[in-house]
Amino acid sequence: MVKTVVYEVEVMFGDCDPAGIVFFPNFSKWMDAASLHFFMSCGVPPWRELVKTTGIIGTPLLEIHTKFMRPATYGERLQIHTSVAEWGEKVFHHQHLVKRGDDLLCEGRETRAFCIRPPETPDRIKAIPIPADIKALCS
Repeated sequence: MVKTVVYEVEVMFGDCDPAGIVFFPNFSKWMDAASLHFFMSCGVPPWRELVKTTGIIGTPLLEIHTKFMRPATYGERLQIHTSVAEWGEKVFHHQHLVKRGDDLLCEGRETRAFCIRPPETPDRIKAIPIPADIKALCS
């Protein structure tokens, strides 16, 4: 069974274009927030704590695919259902289903990696194998 965490968003007037429809990049912003919420809900410490203990700075976004089915507008409450669709060696795929109640509005799939700043090149980031303890918490 796949672990799914729900993150709720209230759509504000400023999230919408002049026609009153949510401006599409806001869905990406909410999915990004849902990604962090997923890990914290699974018991993974905040990135600022992990960087101190493990060197992990977070899970930068490598790729995103988004499919829009229905619009949303201000005053609505949306639920982002987030799960890990697939674990790889160094990358994982977050699946986001953005819903308004039972209506599916948007699907998003992100490819992300756990990254550190290597000591030899601290101005760069490097993907590492997915930590087994984090994978266990989130599976």
